[in-house]
Amino acid sequence: MSRPSFSAVAELLKPITWFPPMWAFACGAISSGVATEDQWPIIITGIVLAGPMVCATSQAVNDWFDRHVDAINEPQRPIPSGRMPGYWGLYIAILWTGLSLLVATALGTWGFRAAVVGLVLAWAYSAPPIRLKENGWLGNAACGLSYEGLAWVTGAAVMMGGAMPDSRSLLLALLYSIAAHGIMTLNDFKAVEGDRQMGVRSLPVMLGIDSAARTACRVMIIPQLAVIAMLFSWNKVVPALVVIMLVLGQLQLMQYFVASPIERAIKLSAFGVPLLVAGMMVSAFALRSLMG
Repeated sequence: MSRPSFSAVAELLKPITWFPPMWAFACGAISSGVATEDQWPIIITGIVLAGPMVCATSQAVNDWFDRHVDAINEPQRPIPSGRMPGYWGLYIAILWTGLSLLVATALGTWGFRAAVVGLVLAWAYSAPPIRLKENGWLGNAACGLSYEGLAWVTGAAVMMGGAMPDSRSLLLALLYSIAAHGIMTLNDFKAVEGDRQMGVRSLPVMLGIDSAARTACRVMIIPQLAVIAMLFSWNKVVPALVVIMLVLGQLQLMQYFVASPIERAIKLSAFGVPLLVAGMMVSAFALRSLMG
């Protein structure tokens, strides 16, 4: 049996998708208030686990179990195009699952358990019989909790030697997990036709294009408004004002997006999402100053 090229494997693992959980882990580590000078091995290991390992696993799993949908929506992807022949997509998903667990052992009990949860969600999202992605509400919630909340909380916990993070850190992680639900919905607009044919009930399929677009925007914005309120309640006025400016920038882009969701979802992801995740880091540093 022929083997896939390195470029096909890299494309399957989708390095561009690794950024959100890596960023969230870093935000959690910063929010812990623990000095980073002697913690770089932990931080680097956690970032690698969150992105190139667990997130990459989720991408491989998703592409394997979505190969029939991708044949309609994105036939150029490695598996439907034949550049990832036979069962290689499944083999890589299983291999990366094992490697992720191996790397996770370096982060202690908390890090290992978090990796297990993340990997279970990755398989449950795409693989039958659970296949959470067949319901846009459940699937996007699983992604948001794994990519943002779980990564954030793990970053904070391992920096604290496995202790439970501060309740304020947990709340920030939850709020940005909810916002990530809206981000995940943006990814669904490019696959509407294939999802409809294959019975995948994404939010654009369930709610219709226009309603799903407005829903995604609200789900992204409302948690950030709660973050702003939290920052003001902590007397962190400057960070709150910074997040306000970031939200205003997103609102401008969202007005552009809702006028033509299918054509403009990628642009909102490219230019609006960075503003949202910048607010995550601002909030993490604000909490860090309270923890010091």
